[in-house]
Amino acid sequence: MSLLFQPIQFGHLKLHNRIIIAPMCQYSSTDGELSYWHEQQWASYALSGAGLCIIEATAIQPEGRISFADLGLWNDRHCAQIKTLLSKIKTIAPTPFAIQLAHAGRKASCDTPWGKRNGQYKPDEANGWQTVAPSALPFEPSENPPNALSKTEIEKVIHDFSLAAQRAVEAGFELIELHAAHGYLLHQFLSPLSNHRSDEYGGSFENRIRLTLEIFDAIKKVTPENYPIGIRISATDWVDGGWDLESSLKLSQILEELGIAYIHVTSGGLHIDQKIEVYPEYQVPFAHEIKKAINTPVIAVGLITDTQQAERILQAKQADAIGIARGMLYDPRWPWHAAAELNETIAIAPQYFRFQPRDSNHLFKAYPAYID
Repeated sequence: MSLLFQPIQFGHLKLHNRIIIAPMCQYSSTDGELSYWHEQQWASYALSGAGLCIIEATAIQPEGRISFADLGLWNDRHCAQIKTLLSKIKTIAPTPFAIQLAHAGRKASCDTPWGKRNGQYKPDEANGWQTVAPSALPFEPSENPPNALSKTEIEKVIHDFSLAAQRAVEAGFELIELHAAHGYLLHQFLSPLSNHRSDEYGGSFENRIRLTLEIFDAIKKVTPENYPIGIRISATDWVDGGWDLESSLKLSQILEELGIAYIHVTSGGLHIDQKIEVYPEYQVPFAHEIKKAINTPVIAVGLITDTQQAERILQAKQADAIGIARGMLYDPRWPWHAAAELNETIAIAPQYFRFQPRDSNHLFKAYPAYID
């Protein structure tokens, strides 16, 4: 039997296969609210057959958005909208949904990837605002410098993460992922390249990881007992003197002791001088090293595009689950095709049965049998 279609446990949450839809920003919100795009996109995710869908980076504060078009969960209106949508989705598919809670820090106030404005808006521009960070160091030298967060402002960030976590539970998400990767705020605190503070949040490794640990603890305190909380980290900055694999190993071991549900391993995004040689599975070795150091499940992601790749990574014990992002946008039925290739069974909505190939009826079963 393939490993890709074996169940896996993230805390108390049981997934029926190891295909994870990794979070991808859709840049389709107004004032952080859901749009019709989200309705159709989330429904597509739910019908894909994946074991878990983690929706896009969702800002815990308005100034924490990457762009003006990012999704938010900083007020009760957002929560009510999401709760309604997730309730609708549960009527068509039982796929569990997770949310990635985030703050963009100095990489906020940007245009959409397809927008006319290349890069970051200035605070006085219509779609711009003043960014914040651990230190007043911009991501690009030409950008408006962020304001260094005061201790009072750090406390508010922690508080707003906890409020967003409470709303996430109320909305119906079954797991929370903490975004500490890709050069956003928590990663900015982790890396000595972006964190030049001299207080208890800067300097030593222990100080630089403090905010991430405090936010994790704050979320644990406001979510139900045994509610799964995972984290996404950049294993390395790909820059000398920055956050590196050794630091990631140490952080992962600490988080395991604190009860993290999984470690989702990506890389880069913090510094413009990063040197990355991109090739298929280029980030998998980082996931492998972290997996060897902990017992907590590890998700590998990054140019894993076909079924045999995914299965081989699991068989080699380089990771415990596979994150598929762009591949899922390109092929929303990626899990169906993977099941066919591996001769495995996958649950789908019965409305789709008439479309299955005549010689592959054994590959599909209806959703009711999918639910324990």
